Amino acid sequence: MNQHKTATAGVAAFALMLIASSSQAAGVNLVTNGSFEQMTNGVGQIGSWGVTQVTDWTATGPGYMTVFAPGTATTGVPNGGQPLTLWGPGNGAANGLPATSPDGGNFLATDVTYGYNNADVTPLLSQTVNGLTVGDQYSVSFYYAGAEWYNYSSPHNLTNAWRVSLGAETKETSILSYASHGFSGWQQATITFTASSASEVLSFLATDAPSGVPPIALLDGVSMTDVTPTPLPAALFFVAPALAGVFGFSRRKQVKA
Repeated sequence: MNQHKTATAGVAAFALMLIASSSQAAGVNLVTNGSFEQMTNGVGQIGSWGVTQVTDWTATGPGYMTVFAPGTATTGVPNGGQPLTLWGPGNGAANGLPATSPDGGNFLATDVTYGYNNADVTPLLSQTVNGLTVGDQYSVSFYYAGAEWYNYSSPHNLTNAWRVSLGAETKETSILSYASHGFSGWQQATITFTASSASEVLSFLATDAPSGVPPIALLDGVSMTDVTPTPLPAALFFVAPALAGVFGFSRRKQVKA
């Protein structure tokens, strides 16, 4: 009797192991440094005007894109000139801007309205993601928020959102709206894409209004996982009959006893 129990437990454990291994593979985060903790030269302005860069990410364009460490958004970080600062509790705006995002650690801020000669040149943040399965669905999750550069004001509400792309597919977050000198609060977004290639570029482009105020789009905690329903491993088709046989044999033994 004990041998049958042992066999049953062993087969069941093997089946659970197959299911668990499939789930773990589907849940792997494919984005590297999505919390912006690894920097080439500490926090500060990144991109073509930058004094530092975010490891594993590419910041394209001349506009202001900055990474803040916890608690530095209202005190300022380097940009090669006057420190970049956001309105917040540390400089006269009781807007609830916290020291960091829900993800913790560093977070990214971008002003999409400033470029060469004050033209609307938008910085783009991107990373090439490898190891994708064509046709699979991938969930991109992140935290985002809206704020405003210190010493700027607007008579109108500010708005911003993030335009997210995986390869040629583009989607946009909900639009955030908040008062001048304000803070929108951190929100979490989850967007689903379908892979069309084994290697795709994941990119983030901020949109905001009104131009020139300027509103600032914040970003942190970027992750990307395969959320395609995982078919049962082929081995389970052999495990199921084995389980049925073991249970059936055990039951016959009990009836005979």
